[in-house]
This record gives sequence, structure tokens and C-alpha cells, in this order.
Amino acid sequence: MSALTPQSDMPTPTTDKITQAAMETIYLCKFRVSMDGEWLCLRELDDISLTPDPEPTHEDPNYLMANERMNLMNMAKLSIKGLIESALNLGRTLDSDYAPLQQFFVVMEHCLKHGLKAKKTFLGQNKSFWGPLELVEKLVPEAAEITASVKDLPGLKTPVGRGRAWLRLALMQKKLSEYMKALINRKDLLSEFYEPNALMMEEEGAIIAGLLVGLNVIDANFCMKGEDLDSQVGVIDFSMYLKDGNSTKGSEGDGQITAILDQKNYVEELNRHLSATVNNLQAKVDALEKSNTKLTEELAVANNRIITLQEEMERVKEESSYILESSRKVGVTKDRTADGHALTEARKQLKEETQLRLDVEKELEAQIGMRQEMELAMKMLEKDVCEKQDALVALRQQLDDLRALKHELSFKLQSSDMGVKQKSELNSRLEEKTNQMAATIKQLEQSEKDLVKQAKTLNSAANKLIQKHH
Repeated sequence: MSALTPQSDMPTPTTDKITQAAMETIYLCKFRVSMDGEWLCLRELDDISLTPDPEPTHEDPNYLMANERMNLMNMAKLSIKGLIESALNLGRTLDSDYAPLQQFFVVMEHCLKHGLKAKKTFLGQNKSFWGPLELVEKLVPEAAEITASVKDLPGLKTPVGRGRAWLRLALMQKKLSEYMKALINRKDLLSEFYEPNALMMEEEGAIIAGLLVGLNVIDANFCMKGEDLDSQVGVIDFSMYLKDGNSTKGSEGDGQITAILDQKNYVEELNRHLSATVNNLQAKVDALEKSNTKLTEELAVANNRIITLQEEMERVKEESSYILESSRKVGVTKDRTADGHALTEARKQLKEETQLRLDVEKELEAQIGMRQEMELAMKMLEKDVCEKQDALVALRQQLDDLRALKHELSFKLQSSDMGVKQKSELNSRLEEKTNQMAATIKQLEQSEKDLVKQAKTLNSAANKLIQKHH
């Protein structure tokens, strides 16, 4: 820590680089991480300075709250930026096990907890950000569905768990930024839950809400029925946001291969999904064709029934007119008694025929209405079949494109495998050469030892000759 402190009044290039790196990592080196109740407090260290003229520390509560707001806003920037970049590089739907996504929810939880007023309950004081999130359904009617879903989840027992579930559902709905903006714009409602200098009441909250718009490009899918959101520990992992260039360069090749494999698996999964969708659509088209044939047959039967009813109605009309004429003729030829009796019978029969005619007309109208409904249903079915056929053609085109992409990715994967094999062969050759050089060195050492022995022998022989000469 002391190595970062400048030793003179003039800044050095190394100091400038360290200062710039610290600025990019939101002054993480100047923070002391401590727990204050349920709030993760980040404060400046007195013994660290990243500038030539360090400012004195302040113990003013407003200054500390402003420092906490700035730290949280910078953490939110890093978390959102890292999440978007990693999600786009990954190229698939995110789930609850994805580490950058988990850290994003932890940062959002701390942002919503900043400056919360403590509410007294039977178990003591309680700070929960579920209360402000419940207000969103009053400001944006679309959020009522999320709130109802959260309340219906059986595994959630605490307000903190409900708030965490609400954040995940809002991200899945791609409306988190809209809901947060609507909530921040109503500071008169937020003042019931937050202190005046809390993050949600200041400009930093609006900035974070604007940054959340970028998350609309991310597709996320969570299964929260079996997830324990009540007992999760929300601790920010600062190591995810520290930069290490050497490890990044070293793992670049492995990252490319991993990305290609992930893309290949994603394309295969999407291919299986599209094949299942095509089979389902084909089954629906077959069912619609069968129902269309059945409706056509029923329509033909209904038409025949209508024609039969019309013929019966004409026959009833002819019979009624014939009875009237016959009753008139009977009245002229017979006496009044017989005429009255025949007239009564004729009126009775006429009344029955009239009622039968009315019944036939009602049934005819009903059959005509059924025929019109069948014709309308036939038109709608034909339109639906056309739309399904167009969708089927589009899906088949997408399937062909995905197959081409799969072939291209397979070719890339084979190329990368060949590169790995070449590297392994080169390594084996280098090992063989190393072994050969080691053997050569051993031979040279042995020859050196032999030469030393020969030199010693010659020296001893020379000494003996010298002694004999004397």
C-alpha cells in the first residue's frame, strides 16, 4: 500500500500510470470494506494517496454518504459494462449461475439499500428494499404482473427474497430501466422509505437508471422455484473488476476455442429447437387440414338440409292453399252445419300448418346462420394455414442458415484442432532435441573427465622423467 504513495512533490510517470489505473477501477485501493448493519460501507483509507496533494479525510456524514453514492455508481457502471460485454461474447441466454449476472444483482441490491430508513417491527429494526419496489405497480401498470408473480412464489418468506425475485423478473421482462426511472421520478413517494441523501434520492440514482437501458440487449432466463433467494449473502466480489493483462493475453487462445465450442453447442441446441418447432407446426397444419375437410363435409350436409327444408316449406304452402280452396268449395255445396264443421277443421289444420311453417322458417334461419359461421371459420382457417406455411418456410430458411453456420464453425474447430496438434508435435520435437543436447553434454563431460585423467597421467609421467634426469 505504501508503495503507491508519492515520495516527492513532482509526480512521476509510474505514479501517473498508477493514478490512471486507480481511476479506472473506481478507486478500489482507497476503500476500506466494512459492515455497518446490513449495509456494505466503503470508506477512504487515511494512509493511501494516489495524487501528489492528497485531500484530508472527512468525518462529515454527508461527505461519507456522497462518497458511498459515488462508489456504488461506479460499481454499477463496471458491473453493467462487464455484464453486457461478457453476455455478448457468450452469445446465449443467461441463467442464474452466471457469475457477472449474480454480481450485478448484488450491486443493484446495495444501491437499493443505500440510505433506507429502518422500520421498527416486533423483531427489531428492519431494512428492506421490497417496499419501494412495490410502489412500481402503482406507477407502471405493467409491473403489476411481476409483483403478483413474486407474491405467488411459494419459496419466498422474507421481503429481501421478494425484492431479489422482483429484480430478476424485471430483467427477464427487459423493463428494469423503465421501472427504475418511474420510481426515481417520484421522490415524494420515495421519501417515505429513504433518507434525503440516499442514492435513490440523488442524481446518481437517475444515472444508474439510464445505464440499465443497455441491459435490454441481454436475454436472461431464471427458474426461481428451487432457488433460495432469502438466505443469499450479497457481497461484492471486487476481484472480477480488477484488470490483469498478462493472464488475459495468456488465455486468449483458449478463450477463442471456448467461444467457438460454445457457439457450436448453441447452434446445435437452436437447431434441435427449430426442428421440434417445425414438427409441431407440421402436426398443426395436418390437424387444420383434417378439421377443414370435416367442416367442408358438415357444410355440404347443412346445405342439403337447407334445400330439403325449403322444399318442405313450399309443399306446406301448397297444401295450405289447397285446403283453403277445398274449404270454400265445401261451404258452397253443403248446408251451414256441415259448412261450419268443415270450416272449423280447416282452420285447425291451417293453424297447425302455419305453426309448422314458422318452425321450419326458424330452423332454416338457424341453418343459414350456421352456414355463415362455417364459411367464416373456413376463411379464418385458410388464413391461419397460409400464415403457418409462411412461418414454416421462414423457419426452414433459418434452419438452412444455421446448418451453414454450424458447418463453418465445425471447420473452424477442425482448424483450431490442427493448430493444437502442430503445437504439440513442435513441443515433442523440442523435447527430443533437448534430450539429445543433454546426452551430448553428458558425453562432453565424460570426455572432459577422460582428458583430465590423461593430463594427470602425463603430469605424473613427466615428473618421474624429471626425477630420473636429476
